[in-house]
Formats: sequence, structure tokens, C-alpha cells
Amino acid sequence: MNYVLALLLPPLSILLTGRIFTAIVVLLIWIPAIIFSGGLTHPMFIILAWILIYQTRNHP
Repeated sequence: MNYVLALLLPPLSILLTGRIFTAIVVLLIWIPAIIFSGGLTHPMFIILAWILIYQTRNHP
């Protein structure tokens, strides 16, 4: 379910993995990136969220 959430809101998905500081930094970068690039940078944040979710599931 977290992978699907990462498609829509990557910062929230990262926050749910337990990485609070990373989620805040990503949120501060994600909002201006979406506004100024018109959504072209969104896949980069999705991939970052998926990698962090994958790492969290494989390492307890």
C-alpha cells in the first residue's frame, strides 16, 4: 500500500517509513520542484520513495 501512496505523495510515503528528517527535506524540495517544473521531477521522488520503502522492508 505504501508503494501506491508513493505514486501520489512521495513525502508522506517516506514519512510512513519512519524517516522523519528525510521526509521533511523531500517535502521542502518536492513542492517547489512540482510547481516550477510542471511535474517533470515527480518520477525522481517516486523512485526515491520506492527505494526507501524497499530498504525499510528488507532491513528491520
